[in-house]
Amino acid sequence: MKARNTIFGAILCMLAGLALLPRAQAVVPAPDGFYPGFNTAEGQNALFSLDINNGFANTAVGWSALRSNVVGDFNTANGAGSLLFNTGENNTAFGAAALLFNTTGAANTAVGAAALLNNTDGVDNNAVGVNALSANTIGDFNNAHGNNALLNNVNGNANNAFGDLALVSTVSGSANTAIGDNALLSCTGDSNVAVGHGAGSVITTGNNIIAIGAGVSGVSTQFGEVDDSCYIGNIYGAVISDNAAFVFVDADGKVGTGAVDAKGNKVTLPSPQAMLNEFFKGQKRVAELEATVAQQAKAMEVLMGRLNEQAAQIQKVTAQVEMNNSAPHLVLK
Repeated sequence: MKARNTIFGAILCMLAGLALLPRAQAVVPAPDGFYPGFNTAEGQNALFSLDINNGFANTAVGWSALRSNVVGDFNTANGAGSLLFNTGENNTAFGAAALLFNTTGAANTAVGAAALLNNTDGVDNNAVGVNALSANTIGDFNNAHGNNALLNNVNGNANNAFGDLALVSTVSGSANTAIGDNALLSCTGDSNVAVGHGAGSVITTGNNIIAIGAGVSGVSTQFGEVDDSCYIGNIYGAVISDNAAFVFVDADGKVGTGAVDAKGNKVTLPSPQAMLNEFFKGQKRVAELEATVAQQAKAMEVLMGRLNEQAAQIQKVTAQVEMNNSAPHLVLK
């Protein structure tokens, strides 16, 4: 009531100021459609049910715009059937059938044909684009900007969709943010974030998944759809210089270039270039050791060949000795 009185006070002050201005030639014929209580209606059955002693500052333009409004205040409907069943307050609808079935829902804004078409009790929703939030009935605090954005949302809350077909499949999912055409296209889960054309378009029932970059699917090629995961495109191929730094992620998901221990004390680490140099040294040492092992293996192979030859010779001599020992001996008397 206080807000209502404040608004009317401002309107009265404005009118008083206009009365003090020099008289000017008015348009002819004078505009019609003005009714008591700062209400304006143009179009067949527009503001048809209004109680002019209670409903204030409503504007209805178009066939049956705000037709059912009786005592609701500060509603604006422009378009055939816009806010047709409305009884709430502070709603704004521009476009044929925008907020058509809204009843007690308040503080909703719908711009575009059939935007927020089925909203009944949802509050604080904003829909800009043809069919944006069209299926929403009781969902609150949703923002949809783009044709068919959040098209199928029914009772999900606090979703943000910016782009054609963004979050088009969610029905009850909440706290999702999709920026870009087709972003989170198939998502029905909660608390997902996708930024970029088609980002996160493969995510379905996953929760708290982040996909940043055009076409970044948000699904692991190895593990599939993983909750509480993050995917960022085009971050490979970075040039490592003396000024480069590692990026660390702590248990809370905080990202930074400075490492700290469990007590929060800063830990000094070698630079990426220094660690890379050590890595290359290690690789070189490994290669040298592998070459040495290969040479030793070859030498062992030669030695084993010689040992095999000697063993064969020993076996031959042994057989000859055994043959000589078994031959009969002639004894002369």
